[in-house]
Amino acid sequence: MRRVAKLSAACIASAALAVTATACGSTSSEKESSSSGSGKGVKVGLAFDVGGRGDRSFNDSAARGADKAKAEFGGEIKELTAKTSDTEADREQRLSDLAEAGYNPIVGIGYAYAASMTKVAARYPKTSFGIVDSVVDGKNVNSITFTEEQGSYLAGVAAALKSKSKHVGFIGGVDVPLIKKFEAGYLQGVKDTDPKIKVDTQYLSHGSDTSGFASPDKGKEAAQGMLDNGADVVYTAAGSSGNGAIEAVAGKKGAWAIGVDSDQYNVPGLAKYKNSILTSMVKNVDLGVYDFVKSIHDGKPLSGTHTYALAQDGVKLSPSGGFIDDIQAKLDAAKKKIVDGSIKVKSTP
Repeated sequence: MRRVAKLSAACIASAALAVTATACGSTSSEKESSSSGSGKGVKVGLAFDVGGRGDRSFNDSAARGADKAKAEFGGEIKELTAKTSDTEADREQRLSDLAEAGYNPIVGIGYAYAASMTKVAARYPKTSFGIVDSVVDGKNVNSITFTEEQGSYLAGVAAALKSKSKHVGFIGGVDVPLIKKFEAGYLQGVKDTDPKIKVDTQYLSHGSDTSGFASPDKGKEAAQGMLDNGADVVYTAAGSSGNGAIEAVAGKKGAWAIGVDSDQYNVPGLAKYKNSILTSMVKNVDLGVYDFVKSIHDGKPLSGTHTYALAQDGVKLSPSGGFIDDIQAKLDAAKKKIVDGSIKVKSTP
């Protein structure tokens, strides 16, 4: 998919928090890899959300975009990974450190970078900054957003059509506006398909507590509670916490998990649970990151707000495993109605 058109700057934050720590502090981990190419590549600075590379979800999707760009253009990638104890000062210092070290572009993976990026981007006008899942107003900032509610609507349709108990669940990582978009779309998709279906909703943490994005044990406990209560399909938008939810679902015969952000059926670390993953609401963060890095390589840096929507497969349901093949026609019909405007998907529950 090529870069999509600039849309509304009213897009709101994302499904996973991009908190990071200082480049020199004890709360952050670093990874730097250099290309063996010509040296004409791009020096990419990535500031990951809690969980970092290897979360099998949101961060890994962003990493794939940077990796693809490095493979094509050469250069290097420096990665910093957040902890839940990070402060606003940590995030601001991290961006400044990457800019001082000559990384360009610098990408904040998640909505928590909005305030710090606003400040740092203004101080380094010759450096291009990108932020995933939030909108920052700056001439040298590219805001990469997605219509999570649209993809989640399709997840809700799939859940409703596959549930035998007429009871499904939604687990959110942190109770913030971005995750509310996932919940809203899912609930609407379920209820539009079968208004009699019961939906359980639970958030793993609230406010500034971001542990809900990086606590597989909490995800597992929440999903188990829903299963014990009668739910047989559970959709989790909670970063690496979703791995625990998938594990719980795999332990109940006939139950289905719906993955998020990455195509979790094909994630090696979740291979033993893949036959319980009905589908995943894939959010193609990799496309946004790749397009941004490519724009720097091409000498035409992207800025403004670029939204990756259902119409351009910015969000979509994965068919991996073949478990939704029997309902694909109904899913396609729902997608068509969203794209043509017949169905207006809500962004708040």
